[in-house]
Amino acid sequence: MKKISYVTSGTCSKQIDLEVGDDGKILNVVFTGGCNGNLQGICSLVKGMHVDDVWQRLNGIRCGSKPTSCPDQLCKAIEQLKQM
Repeated sequence: MKKISYVTSGTCSKQIDLEVGDDGKILNVVFTGGCNGNLQGICSLVKGMHVDDVWQRLNGIRCGSKPTSCPDQLCKAIEQLKQM
């Protein structure tokens, strides 16, 4: 299992705690800060998914005029975790 605490950039959320199993599937995701209801929904939806599938679906999503979003920052956390 791999764990990472990723400090976000450009979003209302401040941190993402991500746990991924040896099979590449997401075991747990917790966002600190941000839109609580939406982020709980994202966490529930991605739990059990393979990180590559999550990355393909969420990478590049923007929040309004911001160049990133909480889902996009989750992809950044996944990228960093894969480099560990």
